[in-house]
Parts: sequence; structure tokens; C-alpha cells
Amino acid sequence: MAFPERPSAVLALTASAALVVATALAAPLAGQSAPVSAPTLTLAEVRALVEAHLVVSAIHDSSDNKAAQQKNKTKEAQLDLQQRKREMITEALAKKGMADSVFSKRRFLVSSNATLRAQFDSILSVVTGAPLPGVLVAAPLAPGAVAASSLPPGLVGTHLGHVVSSFMDTPDKSGFLPMALAEAKIAAQHAAFAARTPDNLQSMQTHAGHVIHAIDPAQAPSGPGKGFGMKRAAGGIAHHAELAAKEPTASANVKTHVIHIATAARNAMARGDQAIAIAKQIQGATTAAAAAALVSQLVSICDQLIAGSDNNADGRVGWGDGEGALQQAQDHLGLLLAGEKKP
Repeated sequence: MAFPERPSAVLALTASAALVVATALAAPLAGQSAPVSAPTLTLAEVRALVEAHLVVSAIHDSSDNKAAQQKNKTKEAQLDLQQRKREMITEALAKKGMADSVFSKRRFLVSSNATLRAQFDSILSVVTGAPLPGVLVAAPLAPGAVAASSLPPGLVGTHLGHVVSSFMDTPDKSGFLPMALAEAKIAAQHAAFAARTPDNLQSMQTHAGHVIHAIDPAQAPSGPGKGFGMKRAAGGIAHHAELAAKEPTASANVKTHVIHIATAARNAMARGDQAIAIAKQIQGATTAAAAAALVSQLVSICDQLIAGSDNNADGRVGWGDGEGALQQAQDHLGLLLAGEKKP
């Protein structure tokens, strides 16, 4: 019989039950002067228990899923499913050469013996690829994201968290800044793709449409972007940063850098509008030569969605005067957070 391969959490007794079992095993019997050695398991027996545990857990998961279905909500159906689950577990354990009573006994031993538990957890981790209990494996942060632990406390941190960590409305629940950066990179990538085929009008027009989709999918519903849009994400950066600055607990540091962050983000939005206008001209071009002349402008403006531009030729890109973009918004978010950590 095949069972669903779905590793589940390691079985565990309650702390009180484990303590009772451990105490009973360690206590000397009446009339004896020396304690009786506690039962234990060989490494092979622990491995066998891990294999049996995974099979039994898969049966439990499958049965629980069926029990949750509306058609199985009657008392009769629930009783039938419970009976069938017991039969499947007995059958599966028998195939592993293990009786129900032996399986239960070994579960208690593992739950009450720290050494056996460590062996069990280690083998389970190797078999399933899951981290050892108590070991947190942090997911890599998206570009522009910041760990929640680095944010200020209270509602200031909540609003800034929407900018740099997570927001429910984005497709992958990322923050507005990571989303804006991702969409801007897609726009710049497809502008560059268009530039590779200066003699192919259809190709340039196709990639121009992809640029529009990445910046504002409302104007180009299909494409390789995330479906959220750089403009919308950049607007979220500005809006939620400003909400953080309006909180009564916002520090002077927050209020100052929010101006820089919001200004740079809105500059990116303005550049997005420029890129869309150029992309639409490319879509309306009737010759490859006419489109190619516009593509070079599109490449430049899409690169500036992140990098910004040195408009006053002073050798640096600032947050204001129309220069800043997503990179400058990210830089000033970093300065804001660093300033909040100072005593």
C-alpha cells in the first residue's frame, strides 16, 4: 500500500507525561538496593522507528484531510474513517515488522530519553531534510528587505515593516521596496532585450509591452512582471514611510529620513511614467529604425528607476531635485534604521 510522503513534526509526549515515564524508569524497584537500568533502543531500532513514524504520520495526515471534507462530516463517516485509519496503521506497521504495541512503547522511550530523542531527531532530519527541532532556518531576505527585528518598536516599525519586510497585498507578501526593486529590474531587463534587436520591430514592441507591464500592469495586463507594478510599489514606499513619520512616537531621525525616502520613491514613479510613454511610442512605431531610436531612451530611463540620475553633474545622485530613485530610497531607509539603533 502506498501512503502520501508527507513528513510531519516529530511526535512528542507532554512534559508531564515524559517526566512520569522517566521517573518510573529511573526509580529502584521495591526490595532492591540498586536501580534497574532503563530500557533503551539500538541505533537500528531508532532508525526503524523513524521510518514507521513517517508512514504513520502520512496515514494520519491523509485520514485527517478526508475527515475535514464536507461529505465526511456525518458521525457514521467519521467513525468509519477512524476505524480505517487504525487498520491502515496496523497494516503499515506490520509491513515494517513492528506491532502496534512495540511502536507505542518505542515512542514512549524516545520521548522520555534525551539521548534517544537526539538520535531520533537527527535521523529524521537526514531523512526528511527538515531542520533539527529548535534550529531556526531563516529564509533568505529579498533584495531591499530588512529583518523585522531591525525595525523600530510600535506602529512606526509596523509602517516601516510594510515598506521593507512584508505587506499582504503584494503577490509574494514582500514589502513595497523589495517589490519595487524586483519590478524595476524586470523593466530594465526587457528594455535591454529590446535593444538587442534593433532591426526587429515586432521584438522591440513586444519587450516595450513587457516594460509597461512591469511598471504598471493596469496598462499592460500580461507580461513577465510580478503583476503588482513598480509604480504602485513605489507609491506604497512613500505612503507607508509617511505614515510612520506621522506616528506620535516617531523620532526626529524617522521624520527627517522619511522625507528623503518618499521623495526618492516618487521620483521613481515619475520615471516610470516617462518609461511608459516611451514604450507606447515604440509600440506605435511603424519602422524598426524609428523604434530603435526610442529604445535607447527606454533603456536609459529604465536603468534610472533604481539608480536615479546625476542631474546637476556634481558626481553624486542625491535623493532630491529629481535625482533620487529606488536606490536612494533604500539608502535612506538604511540611514533611518541605523539612526534608530543609536543610544
